[in-house]
Parts: sequence; C-alpha cells; structure tokens
Amino acid sequence: MTRRSGSADLPLHGGRVPRWLADRMTRLGALMVEAIVREYGRDELLRRLAHPFWFQSFGAVMGMDWHSSGITTSVIGALKRGLAPLSKELGLHVCGGRGKHSRATPAELVAIGERVGFDGTALATASRLVAKVDSAAVQDGFDLYLHGFIVSDDGRWVVVQQGMNGERRQARRYHWLSENLTSFVDDPHAAVDGRSQGRIVNLADRRAHASRVAQLDLLQTLGPDRIAREFARIEGEPAAATSDDQPLQLGLLPHLAMPDHHDVRASNVVARRLHGALAAAAENGPRDFTELLQVAGVGARTVRALAMVAEVVHGTPCRFSDPARFSLAHGGKDRHPFPVPTRVYDHTIGVLKSAVESARLGREEQLAALKRLDDQARRLEQYATGPSVEQYIVQERQHSHEYGGRSVFGWEPPAVVPPASGRKKAS
Repeated sequence: MTRRSGSADLPLHGGRVPRWLADRMTRLGALMVEAIVREYGRDELLRRLAHPFWFQSFGAVMGMDWHSSGITTSVIGALKRGLAPLSKELGLHVCGGRGKHSRATPAELVAIGERVGFDGTALATASRLVAKVDSAAVQDGFDLYLHGFIVSDDGRWVVVQQGMNGERRQARRYHWLSENLTSFVDDPHAAVDGRSQGRIVNLADRRAHASRVAQLDLLQTLGPDRIAREFARIEGEPAAATSDDQPLQLGLLPHLAMPDHHDVRASNVVARRLHGALAAAAENGPRDFTELLQVAGVGARTVRALAMVAEVVHGTPCRFSDPARFSLAHGGKDRHPFPVPTRVYDHTIGVLKSAVESARLGREEQLAALKRLDDQARRLEQYATGPSVEQYIVQERQHSHEYGGRSVFGWEPPAVVPPASGRKKAS
C-alpha cells in the first residue's frame, strides 16, 4: 500500500495569479525541480510532490498565498509550463490542470507514452480511476475541479488533485503516489488534505470491501431502477446501529491546519528554524560569495531567501510542518506576509540558474554551496537568535519599496519611516 503522509485544511481562495508572479514561479519552480532531480533523483521528487506539507511549502517559497487552495493550481501550472522545455532532459512530464485541462489528461498521457515509450493507455486508465475514486468512491462533500498528473519516463507517477466545498469555503487536496500502489480501492492515497467533516462515505477504504461487493450484487440482482425505488422508500428512516457501525475515516495522519487568516503570525512559524536560516545566511553568505553569488547586485537579503529555497530543495519531511515560514523568502501576491520583493526574487532565480547551468557542465560547486547553506542553518538553529516573526515582517515591509515590492494591489510605495542610518539595504 502507499504511505499516507499527512493532511491539511485549505481555505478556498478565488482570483488569478498575476503574470509578473506566474512567470517567476515558472522559472523558480523549474530550477528547484532540476536541482532536486540532480541531487536526489526523479523518484524522490515524486515522493515530495506526494507530501502535502512539502507541496504547500514549495508553493509558499515561490510567492503564492501561503495558506490558500490557490497554491495547488498555481504550482501545477508553473511546473507544467516550466518543465515542458526540460522534459526530454529530466524525463518528467506534467499533464492535466484545472477544469478543461484536467479532462485532457488521458490524451496527454497517451501522446507522451507514444513519444517516450511507456504505456500511455494504461496510465490514462490510472488517471481516470484516480479521479473516480476521489469523486465517487470517497464521498466527502468536495467536488473535484483540478487533476494534475506528473509522470517520469519510466512510468512512475504522482497525482495531485483538489476538490472544493463551496458552502464551507474550503478545499481538499488529494495526493496519490504510484510507488508501492497495489490497488485503487484499498487505501490508495499517499495523502488526503482537508479538515475532518465527520463521517464520510469512503469506498476506497479496505474496510469497505464488503460494501463494494454488496453494491455490485445489488446492482446485478435488482437493477438500477429497483435500487432507486428502494432508496426513495427508506430515505429519511434511521438505520439500526450495530456494534460494527464504525465510521470510515481517512486515517490518523499528521495534520496541518491552514488557518483562515491571511497574515502570517508567530504561531504559524517555528522561530528557531527561521533564526537558523537567518544566521546561516549571515555566516555562510560572505564565505560562499565566490562560488554561489555570481549575479551582480546580490546581497544579504537574497542570501536569506536562498537559505529557505535551499531547505525546500534539501530538507526532510519533518522540516515542513510550518509552511508559513517559507513565505518569508519571497512574500505573497496578496501582500501577506509582505509584498513580493521582485528584485530579491529575480536575484534568487539568477543565482539558482547559474548554479544549475554550471551543474549541467559538470561543475557542482554552486549547488554544493546551496547545500552547505542549508546544512549550516540546521546546525545554527539549535542556538541562534534573531528577530521575532512580527519584527521580521515589519522590517520587510519598511524596506519593501527598495526590494521592488509588488502585490496584486500594485507596486509598494516608499515607507514613511524616520531614516535609520542613511544606508540603503542591499538586496
């Protein structure tokens, strides 16, 4: 069976990702994926995409709203655009998406299979079954509207799909992983994201085997019309409870509760991890300038962002219990925790691009410097100190104009604050 890896509550958000952010997400997402594949391999990337905590952190470090359902749509879209030109080199393909794009997934898989040599027809069937299980076999009140299928050249895959409950203004994300998958109807999910809604109808639970068999028997012996009449007759009548009448739950998983509030608060961030990243940026940044910082104009602020990007590339699952922390790298499009520092973002992309391009030529020094930055952050977090989360956010907003701060509300104007030292912060 696949491994269940967690759950999360996702407030349902509308709106679109502005072009200026979508383009940056596409570039940064593709570079981070390539770095992960080069360091750990394609299978490890698929495992991470199947992990809801990592997935949310991945979206947050790219500047999307840190707690919202929109991360799912924007990340799948960014990866589909960014990995398309690299599909031959990396052996990775992103299919599907939202709405009409989700329905095109089977045809995309067949076409890719003909091109690279895996059984696209079988994967198209898997795509349909995954969607059917989460829309019909698991009746939890969420209607699917997004289906993303990421597949490697050797036919291994991960599915990330999402449903919405309009009345509750909530979304639920489902993760599937082909690794060790033996059945589509006996606990197949790698993870299910969403707040518990009490009892649900989950026919994909192995304990529902008898129910599935009984339903097939009823359909064959009574026929659909007779079943419909019987259901209408008994609707509203309470069923007698038995000692075996236990609710079918989605499993006891590590639970990440994404709150409704937009602002990032101290309670959303593990402060010692933040302080470790800040301390590592301060101590490692100057030492690694010659290997890592080849982009003109890069300064201390970019190194802090790189420390958080490096953790998403190299961190283990237990490191992602606080996705809000990664929004402190590049902010958020809705100005929470602060406007997106576009100059810092562009420098982050430039540094990572330089490191990846050098690695393609066999020079691993810059990518190795990123890993040292992450290693140092983990060591320092045991005793490093630094500003509180609130102080960090205030400082970012004060200097947002200098960093090219931008949100869906426009460019950030200069902050009206008394001059401190007369020196301009380096990005």
